[in-house]
Amino acid sequence: MESSSFQYECIVKKNWVDYNCHMNDAEYAKVFSLALDQWIEEIGLDQNARNDYGYTIFTLETHLCYLQEVHEGQNLNVSLQLLDNDEKRIHVIFLMKNDENKVVATSEQMLMGIDTQTNRPAPFPDVIAKNIDELNENQKEMEAPKQAGRRIGIKR
Repeated sequence: MESSSFQYECIVKKNWVDYNCHMNDAEYAKVFSLALDQWIEEIGLDQNARNDYGYTIFTLETHLCYLQEVHEGQNLNVSLQLLDNDEKRIHVIFLMKNDENKVVATSEQMLMGIDTQTNRPAPFPDVIAKNIDELNENQKEMEAPKQAGRRIGIKR
């Protein structure tokens, strides 16, 4: 599995553009959510696996940074960087880039593995844990983007 090269691609649709003539903030979240869904499938948790394992992944927290406007018809490419993980949690950051390969937004997320029978946190199934560990190994030397770990506040 090549999770280190994960890519989600889309084009900004007309109905994603707001009264400011750029992509609405909710649509950034939607694109990141769609990218997460695709990545979850790529690490081995497609619908069949979720049913077989009785297991899924929930998003616990997100932090979006809007860095540059995007407009109708623009191509977007979303990649993922693993920041940290343990037996049932994954800390990632998604980077959304435009055609010029410039980061236009980021979405830092804390994800939790969930046993769907108990609806409680549970360790990742072995094959999923192996795929996450492989991603960690492939990306361990990567520098975290400057948006990772930010907190919201007014600097004084």
